[in-house]
Amino acid sequence: MCGIAGIVALPGKQPPTADQIGRMCDTLVHRGPDSQGLMVEGPVGLGMRRLSIIDLTGGDQPLFNEDRSISLVFNGEIYNYRELRKSLEDKGHTFSTATDDEVIAHLWEEYGESFPVHLNGMFAIALYDKRQRRLVLVRDRLGIKPLFFTMTGGHLVFGSEVKALLASDLVQPRVDLDTLPQFLAWE
Repeated sequence: MCGIAGIVALPGKQPPTADQIGRMCDTLVHRGPDSQGLMVEGPVGLGMRRLSIIDLTGGDQPLFNEDRSISLVFNGEIYNYRELRKSLEDKGHTFSTATDDEVIAHLWEEYGESFPVHLNGMFAIALYDKRQRRLVLVRDRLGIKPLFFTMTGGHLVFGSEVKALLASDLVQPRVDLDTLPQFLAWE
């Protein structure tokens, strides 16, 4: 199942801490009991709880490209990753794992923000490009894999479950009475 979480601080705001990201991931342990990984670099913190399915020993996250300028956490499965990997290898990309998630970093390098159109699967992705100072959040077209996010006090906070956002201590729980009927109609 897996679970992802993270925080991005806008300029002038307190950057995330490893403790915050760790607390967020702790709320997701039931989604991924096999391992936990986190990365905090400047204004960006990414975390992940993993349920090992593909590449049991080499698939820990966050995952990085060769020069560590791209990092990502991923929840889901990419069904066409073998074909994508072959195509990317033919274009000169090198891989260090046998995971489906590693193709995502190389797709970003090859196609930029249009990379999701190449993915066949169910997924929630948080990808950080350090060179561009850009975080990209992507969810599969049908919304099979959850990704909740909010902007609060100069921080973008996201996760696979709302309780991960609350564990950041940046998000205060409150009911939005204006949108509650819509939420209940679609849940």
